[in-house]
Amino acid sequence: MVQILKNAGTHKILAVMVGLNHENPLQLIELAGRTAYQSRHKITDQSATKFVEMIRKLGHESVLEHSAMTVEFDNFSRGFTHELVRHRLVSYTQESTRYVDTSDFKVVIPPHKDADEKLVELNLPNKEKITVSFQEWMDLNEQMYRGLRKLGWVPEDARQVLPTAIKSQIVVTANFREWRHIFKLRTAQNAHWEIRDAMMNLLKDVKEKIPVIFDDL
Repeated sequence: MVQILKNAGTHKILAVMVGLNHENPLQLIELAGRTAYQSRHKITDQSATKFVEMIRKLGHESVLEHSAMTVEFDNFSRGFTHELVRHRLVSYTQESTRYVDTSDFKVVIPPHKDADEKLVELNLPNKEKITVSFQEWMDLNEQMYRGLRKLGWVPEDARQVLPTAIKSQIVVTANFREWRHIFKLRTAQNAHWEIRDAMMNLLKDVKEKIPVIFDDL
C-alpha cells in the first residue's frame, strides 16, 4: 500500500555562506557593502548587524546577494518542487525520477483531506462503475509503475505514470536577496498550501538564525 504523507515535509539548513576569516554572513555583507562608501575602516567586531540593517532599510538589497544559504527540502511533493524551481536566481539539485526507482511509493495529500474517503466514480472498460478513494487511486498508480519496471521499463520511461503527489527531495541554494523574494511570494495568503507551509516554517527558522536579514518579513 502507498504511504500517504500529511504534514511530513521537512527543511534543513545545510549551509550559510561566510567569507574567509569571517564568522558570520553579516560580516561578509558588510565588507562588500562598505566598498560603495569606501568605509571599511569603520568595520568592528560589532558593526556588521547595524550596517546590514541600514542597507536593508534603505532598500539596497543587491548588497545582500553577497551571501547565500543552502536548504534541503524533503518529503514534499513534485507539485511543490514544480513551483519552487520557477524561481530563477537559484541553484537546484533534485531527486531524479529518471534514474531513481520510485517503486517505494510515498505521496503527499493535502492535510485537510481524507485519503480513505470514497470520492470519484470510475467507468471501467466492462462498463461497470466503482468509486475510489485517493488512497486507492495512488495504490493503482503504484501497481502500474511497479508492473512497468518488472517488464523492463527503465525509470525514465516508467515515470510517465507517476503522480504530481509523489514525494521528492531537493537541495536549494540562493543568495539572501532571492530568499527574501521567495519568502514574500510563497508566504502570501494566496500561496499554495504546501509551499506556504514550507516557507513559513523556514522563515521562522531563519528569523532566529539571521534576524537582521529576515525579521522585517
